[in-house]
Amino acid sequence: MVVIAGGSPPDPRVAARLSTQAGQIRWVIAADRGFDHALALGLEVNVLVGDFDSIKPESVQAARERGIVVQEHPPDKDATDLELALDEALASGSFVTVVIGTGPDDRLDHLAAQFGLLASPVYRSAVIDAWIGRAYVQVVHGPGSATIAGRVGELVTLLPVGGPADGVTTTGLRFPLHDESLDPFSTRGVSNEIAHPTDAAVTVDRGALLVIRPNALEGHA
Repeated sequence: MVVIAGGSPPDPRVAARLSTQAGQIRWVIAADRGFDHALALGLEVNVLVGDFDSIKPESVQAARERGIVVQEHPPDKDATDLELALDEALASGSFVTVVIGTGPDDRLDHLAAQFGLLASPVYRSAVIDAWIGRAYVQVVHGPGSATIAGRVGELVTLLPVGGPADGVTTTGLRFPLHDESLDPFSTRGVSNEIAHPTDAAVTVDRGALLVIRPNALEGHA
């Protein structure tokens, strides 16, 4: 299942990566202007969610004419359009890839909130990853683990969210961790590197960790 956020358009190279990861994409949920972004990526949208403050009215009408489920929410609400879309996705699936574009006009507060949203304990039973600009993000809730599929020398950041991530152990990285704690108020997990791609992985005993490859799309046409 794929969720396409509004805001700036995503990197067009993400489309090929989505098909490689998920094979046949069976369900796509668009948040507001994410509808137009999804079409630009060649994706067929199943559900359109949001308050429609950034999408053009003709796009909403086109969605209705296509028979797409349209869920319009009032502007005065307690959740962003992306959160509404993610809730909708996780109501019917447990494997979700979120696609978020980045650009100079995007709001910093939205981007910061999106990191917290992806790692929310509400979603801990799901497998969530995300493409944010050219970066690839994996969410790991303890106890859990993730394989880090990248290139030799590629940067990897381990970012705890919502509190410490305890019992963090890595393999295949230049700077190994052995049953250690990462504090959210420290930068210790920033700018590690993949040393051995065949066995690069991380495990977490407690807490939530974002595994971020900031340049994951580099080298891919």
